Amino acid sequence: MGWTDGVGNNGREGPRGNGEGSLWSRLGRHQLGLLIGLSLSAGLLFGFAELAGEVMEGETSTFDRAVLLALRNPLDPDQPGGPWWLARVARDLTALGSTTVLTLVTIATLGFLLLLRKRAAALLVLVSIGGGGVLSSVLKALFDRARPDLVPHGDQVISASFPSGHAMLSAVVYLTLGALIGQFVRGRRIKAYLLVWAMVLTLVIGSSRVYLAVHWPTDVLAGWCVGAAWAALCWIIAEWLQRRGAVEQDQPEPAEKH
Repeated sequence: MGWTDGVGNNGREGPRGNGEGSLWSRLGRHQLGLLIGLSLSAGLLFGFAELAGEVMEGETSTFDRAVLLALRNPLDPDQPGGPWWLARVARDLTALGSTTVLTLVTIATLGFLLLLRKRAAALLVLVSIGGGGVLSSVLKALFDRARPDLVPHGDQVISASFPSGHAMLSAVVYLTLGALIGQFVRGRRIKAYLLVWAMVLTLVIGSSRVYLAVHWPTDVLAGWCVGAAWAALCWIIAEWLQRRGAVEQDQPEPAEKH
């Protein structure tokens, strides 16, 4: 039996009783949002898989080298390009994606949620970010790509190169927190503000890794893909749990009595 667009074969309206038959009316805003989130996550994961395959086959070598060298001083490739202060700014920005800073941000967020008595939400944040950290370590060990060796590194590195841990974990932490905390605040402007800043931080942190020559550009692209996909999945889970009442939703403060 095929779709009847909300109207049965006998001409009567289907269970919804509106007969509109549009995708919006069948799925509703919530279901359509989840569908978009799943599609985005799947697209990002597909992009990562394709990129990983190209990297492992060495197809991205020319691109990686060209971008990395384009960011160096043409008269002295051992030095980063641009004014003298740009390298210092890049190191400051890259620190925002360090394990220390991301851990402090996560702890501060957990404390904030616990003060609001949103224990389930705090647990969801902890599991989401912790799971992202484990995934990053597993992927690095799996691909074990060497760091760039064209020019001196502008920051200390100890782990494998693909995917970029700074790019991935900054996406995991900032995008996940932006998406999840957005579920517990009211107002579209506030939600948009949180997500825009999360995206800006993710982009500048990843870009700083390439500028400092500690990652190939494709390392950062891969980190963004996986991190953003993980954040999208966490948002979907948060939405689903909120609908089931397993995670607290934002509640208006009770009016004070005079």
